[in-house]
Amino acid sequence: MPDLHIRTAERADVPLILRFVRELAIYEKALDEVVATEATVEQSLFDDGARAFAFICEDAGDPVGFAVCFYSYSTWLARNGLYLEDLYVTPEARGRGAGKALLQYLARLAVDQGCGRFEWSVLDWNTPAIDFYESVGARPQSEWTTYRLAGDALARFAAG
Repeated sequence: MPDLHIRTAERADVPLILRFVRELAIYEKALDEVVATEATVEQSLFDDGARAFAFICEDAGDPVGFAVCFYSYSTWLARNGLYLEDLYVTPEARGRGAGKALLQYLARLAVDQGCGRFEWSVLDWNTPAIDFYESVGARPQSEWTTYRLAGDALARFAAG
């Protein structure tokens, strides 16, 4: 049984977080889309006004994964929700419970904070992740389609 421990990330974890982000992007075949730097990760997670937060999963003191999340809001529930932006476990640590431990930790956080929902997205080709999420009772919300404005399209639309 692994010696898993989950802790709140600290500023000193910024290089580790960015490494995990890049490893996740490689897995998702999107490394070229990562523009984050240590400075922007530090600012977005640890500076005053940061709206996202991160957790590190360690196995016997060695970092093996991370999760980044933020609070969302449901008008129908009139309650916050917890949105999981990223969850990543290193390949060598997969299958030892780190992913489940991170997900369960965040579920407890959502319950403790009075959140009405705990949500995340998964790529439709990521069968191992989908199988894992469904094994813990999560269900896809197939009636919703995610839309995104980003980059130049976002700037053009914002400018009118």
